[in-house]
Amino acid sequence: MPLKASFVKLFTYALFILPVAAFSQQAQITVDASRVLNRIPNGIYGACIEDVNHEIYGGLYDQRIFGESFEEPAASPLITGWESFGGLWQPGKNSVSINAGEGFKLVRQQSPGTVYTAEVSIKFGKQNENAGLLVNVNNARKGADSFDGYEIALDPNRKVLVFGKHLNNWTPLREVKLSIDFNNWIKLKVENNGSSFKVYINDDKTAVATLTDNKDPLPPGSIALRTFNADAEYKELTITNNGKTIAEKFTASPLAQVSGAWDAVNNSDAGSFLLDDNDAYNGKQSQVIIHNGGSSTIGIANSGLNRWGIGLRKGNTYSGTLFLKGEGLGSGVTVSLQSADGKKVYATQRIKNITSHWASYSFALKAAQTDNKARFLISINSKGKLWADQATLMCKQEQFKGLPLRADIGKAMQQEGLNFLRYGGTMVNAEGYRFKKMIGSRAKRPPYTGYWYPYSTNGFGIEDFLQFCEAAGFEAAFAINIEETPQDVADMVEYLKGDASTTWGKQRAANGHPAPYKVKYIEIGNEEVIFHGDVTSEYEHYAERFNLLQSAMHAKDSSLKFICSAWWRPESPNMARIFKAINGKADYWDLHTDADNPNSGVKVDNSLTQMKAMFTGWDEHTRLKCTIFEENGNHHDLARALGHASTLNAVRRHGDFVLTSCAANALQALGQNDNDWDQGQVFYTPSQVWGMPPFYAQQMAAANHLPLNIAATATGGLDVSATVSEDGKKLVLHIVNPAESDCAAVIDLQGFAKRIPKATLTQLSGKLTDINTPAQPARISQKTTKVTFSGNKINYTLPAASYTIISFKR
Repeated sequence: MPLKASFVKLFTYALFILPVAAFSQQAQITVDASRVLNRIPNGIYGACIEDVNHEIYGGLYDQRIFGESFEEPAASPLITGWESFGGLWQPGKNSVSINAGEGFKLVRQQSPGTVYTAEVSIKFGKQNENAGLLVNVNNARKGADSFDGYEIALDPNRKVLVFGKHLNNWTPLREVKLSIDFNNWIKLKVENNGSSFKVYINDDKTAVATLTDNKDPLPPGSIALRTFNADAEYKELTITNNGKTIAEKFTASPLAQVSGAWDAVNNSDAGSFLLDDNDAYNGKQSQVIIHNGGSSTIGIANSGLNRWGIGLRKGNTYSGTLFLKGEGLGSGVTVSLQSADGKKVYATQRIKNITSHWASYSFALKAAQTDNKARFLISINSKGKLWADQATLMCKQEQFKGLPLRADIGKAMQQEGLNFLRYGGTMVNAEGYRFKKMIGSRAKRPPYTGYWYPYSTNGFGIEDFLQFCEAAGFEAAFAINIEETPQDVADMVEYLKGDASTTWGKQRAANGHPAPYKVKYIEIGNEEVIFHGDVTSEYEHYAERFNLLQSAMHAKDSSLKFICSAWWRPESPNMARIFKAINGKADYWDLHTDADNPNSGVKVDNSLTQMKAMFTGWDEHTRLKCTIFEENGNHHDLARALGHASTLNAVRRHGDFVLTSCAANALQALGQNDNDWDQGQVFYTPSQVWGMPPFYAQQMAAANHLPLNIAATATGGLDVSATVSEDGKKLVLHIVNPAESDCAAVIDLQGFAKRIPKATLTQLSGKLTDINTPAQPARISQKTTKVTFSGNKINYTLPAASYTIISFKR
């Protein structure tokens, strides 16, 4: 799933949003149970999971430590008058530079006021997706879109000025084409009049654009620098207000050399810290702690994902390992669980006999108290030098079926009714994402530069995903990087599916899983050919890579099903080119859809109809079908729940063509939206898990699944599907009312004679913007009642913004 590179995709989605309030509120639903149209796959209740927004690290994976490999560089120096949120901001002479990453920002602590002019020069480096200014900034936190404000930025790849709005998400508002040299320094000047912004480029006296937000303009706030997947330098920033100009100097104070996910604990300046890039146990660097002598304590503390705290339960044991080596550590090393401020110690253990060579040391800490925001401390309290690498902290009492996964999250996914899980997304497009780097001892799996996080590790990989699906009862599908070698993917198939007598099957057994995995579905790539538009050479490259990898895997196991991930552009002649190349080899083509709009199923239905017609037009005997591996959006509210319900209606109507529909994202950490896509179904903190409205829509649909789709039509803006059981004794209606007003409907139920009057009605309703919170985790959830409906014509008023399931029997 891409981010700003898919601005065009999101903008296109916006064009299809229909004015739901405009629907007529008199409706007719006609159902004919005697007309079975198609079968519906059992596995349509899917979700997509990847390590975006910390679905894995900080989420499902039970590793409590974030930054386990100490790969993060030391935090940015403290720049006077500014606060950094992500990235490594390095001050220079009247300038500051930033490495490429997901929405790093530097926010001025003092607001410049309501009306002012800001001017800065920007130069892009090798990575150059997006960089510019943020204005009217409030509520800034770490995360790509974790703030309120407007973005006015330069996009060298598409040669445009980008204007958009952030409210803990991203809403594109306007683009302006620019005819400038993006390779040199670019002056960006913004005249902020509160709710409108005049933008000037270089020394032009004429504004290239006047930008306005005509819908719910944001209040005044601060100003910030921000980049998105761009390494850039800013210089000569000036802010003019009431005739007074301030030139920012970007002066800074250095911080301790502690890996960025950890915090220094240095009582009475007991010593110092270093990052050693000469002799790490795993990865590029290890953490060094130097004690100068005396009885004070020096150490490093970890507070979990983005420092949100480590959740502890009284009486539970939190165990782990550390890779350590040292010099002169006669008193050993202490590991402990503490309160966030270090004033309370919940458990402690001394590790002794630290040698001068890397070795693994185990510990077990029994928590004396419950604390949802605890920290883990590694410390020394006498003279000596300690190297630390590969830290692990888990709790077996809180794990899912003996796997290193959070039980509360795993159980919530089961309770949602999921039966299909896809592990894939833009994470697989990272150069270092390779299967062979994800197996074997976690301590030696190499860190790599991930797409969503530059210091990614492989503690959780494809095999770990398959183990989770196996334990949870989910059908599994996963994606691989298209630049894997044919030999490596052949070895992967043998590792996953081969007998223990084979070379790689034997390795799997040695790694703890003697039986082969029941893998059926492998996707080759993810959203390929999306970032640079409709480029024929890139489609041709994908076709070449698909066929190489598919042939190698198919030769190992002919029962595997393969998914094409080329980005679907029905208007492009490249679709026919790809179809011709993969037809007979691919089993499914991955279609990614939008589900934010409460009646998203209308567009999905049209897209599926078009795709099927194009496939059969190219080859009337083709067996190529569709799978929806991502329903995407930027929300997790009731509107999104209705969007998912209406999407499932469309999928039921195309059950003979569609494998599954996987809502993204499966999971989301509360307040940790680092990477856009504010769309989790299951939310969590270190100590709590709850479902958002889409969770309940999925739960309702899955609990009422029937295998046969029957004829059903609706008027009045309603979206309806109807299903029956194999024996014809049960009938279920799925009705979505996307409008913000009640809808009186007449349900004409034909072909279902001798029906029992009493029916079961399950309903999800509220305001379209409603969500669930930690304080009200089930505020928007389904309600089930028994109702009596006599006769074949039923009068029923559907609540505004609702998903209603009516189950009949005879």
